[in-house]
Amino acid sequence: MEILYENLKAFTWQHCVMILIGCVLIYLAIKKEMEPTLLLPMGLGTILVNIPGSEALHGPIEELYYAGIANELFPLLLFIGIGAMIDFGPLLTNPKLMLFGAAAQFGIFFTLAMASVFFPEIKDAASISIIGAADGPTSIAVANTLKSSYIGPITVAAYSYMALVPIIQPPVIRLLTTKKERLIRMPYEKKSVSKATRIMFPIIITIVASAVIPQATALIGFLMFGNLIRECGVLDSLSETAQKVLANLITIFLGISVAFNMTASQFLKLDTLLIMGLGLIAFIVDTAGGVLFAKLLNLFSKKKVNPMIGAAGISAFPMSGRIVHKMALKEDPQNFLLMHSIGVNVSGQIASVIAGGIILGFFAS
Repeated sequence: MEILYENLKAFTWQHCVMILIGCVLIYLAIKKEMEPTLLLPMGLGTILVNIPGSEALHGPIEELYYAGIANELFPLLLFIGIGAMIDFGPLLTNPKLMLFGAAAQFGIFFTLAMASVFFPEIKDAASISIIGAADGPTSIAVANTLKSSYIGPITVAAYSYMALVPIIQPPVIRLLTTKKERLIRMPYEKKSVSKATRIMFPIIITIVASAVIPQATALIGFLMFGNLIRECGVLDSLSETAQKVLANLITIFLGISVAFNMTASQFLKLDTLLIMGLGLIAFIVDTAGGVLFAKLLNLFSKKKVNPMIGAAGISAFPMSGRIVHKMALKEDPQNFLLMHSIGVNVSGQIASVIAGGIILGFFAS
């Protein structure tokens, strides 16, 4: 009984708050189905590392962290799985959709300016800004490379807001568009994309992006390698494994190992609330940037685009593309924007990785 009393006495209110946060993450994963493969292990890991005297922090979780996060292995392996899931066909049939993906990254650089006001260490500000990439693996890779002390809150913010995209984006889209604009139809001209084009695309993107932004080589290279596995036609079983087994397994390891930074001493700070707030601003500005860019193009184009597709330029694939499609159907049951919005969405995936490389190019020593 004395040992039990001593163990209970070691608990502080900070430990209890973090354990509660872990329980909330598990609740969101199970009840709300918000990124369950990540939030559930992250929630349990948060509970484990905040139990006083637990060997989890300086044991298996620490080992996982240094084996997969500290050297960026887990985010890069996850990119292989993501690349294998992506079909670049809609983008290849309409390459100008890349412009929307680029425009939707404005939130990153806007947030960088804001974060630099609150965080004097520019590398921390840069790491926080990449939450606007709407890409969890890129956020982790950049924060880790820049050795930010806020990798835990950054990861939670990035993945939490990715899961909340269906809640965050629709109000912003409706606020910035008129009923008439949301009713714009964009007929999809189905064009066949040759196998050779599908194979050459990831190779060319890797070469060009890496030559222009060497810091993005690993990120873009692993993403495109996954896509090459998908499109080459001789590794179908490996492609399926990358999409399902590899992606899910690495996401679980990622969630548990990120919990290494979810201790009360690191997480319960005013800075954490600032990071969560800045992350939300980044997502809102990303969405607004894509929509406003589409509206700008419409001023000079005879063939109008539905500005809602600009919002799909964030990297939350394929969630954002589907949201835009559903909003269009709600306005007009005959307005099918799925192929256009998915094309913009996959362009956002590429753009977010390149933006991460740009951030690293400026701030990595």
